[in-house]
Amino acid sequence: MFIGHEGVAFAAKPVERRVSLGTLVAAAQLPDLLWPIFLLLGWEQVQIVPGHAAASPFVFTHYPISHSLVAMAGWGIAFGGLHYLLRRNLRGAVTIALLVVSHWFLDLIVHLPDLPIVPGGRTYGLGLWNSVAGTIVVEGLLFVICLAVYVRTTPARDRIGSIGLWSFVLFIVAIWLSGLYSPPPPSARAVGWFGLASWLLPFWAGWFDRHRGARLGA
Repeated sequence: MFIGHEGVAFAAKPVERRVSLGTLVAAAQLPDLLWPIFLLLGWEQVQIVPGHAAASPFVFTHYPISHSLVAMAGWGIAFGGLHYLLRRNLRGAVTIALLVVSHWFLDLIVHLPDLPIVPGGRTYGLGLWNSVAGTIVVEGLLFVICLAVYVRTTPARDRIGSIGLWSFVLFIVAIWLSGLYSPPPPSARAVGWFGLASWLLPFWAGWFDRHRGARLGA
């Protein structure tokens, strides 16, 4: 899941307005931000098998540090704790921690059974990636609903708040759809290097979010 994670970050903004959308996006995507680093370091592994699933050629053979539920809970506590130390915002810290953990449960919907609860334990996955159409409907609908919540509750203050948001939305939707329909990547290392570019998304989101306000009573 990709834009589904971005979606829950959008929906979390009205829950805790004091936290930047960039921070919320980083929290919701944190396992996927860490994974390419661990992949390039050789700590985690993936195989590229065309046809493995209709919507994904990736066989995630080993990624307990970034994608086990226990690890995500640890990363969530660490990220939320750091936020609390810097901002003294307990509600924001809890929101961040929950967003990190939400990553596992959203991935559970689409992944084939490869998600561990504990490193080395039994793996789980409901396998929505076996259907491209099902993936588009479920993940796309989740994203649209969450995006609508954000747009309704955070009116743009200026052109950056509007153009920045919609260019971000178009970009991530294009990346998501290209991943569903483009040929498999040439190697696992190429996936890792390309994945590092996702670190730009939280900064982009934080930039346009600063140019949006809060609608009273929303």
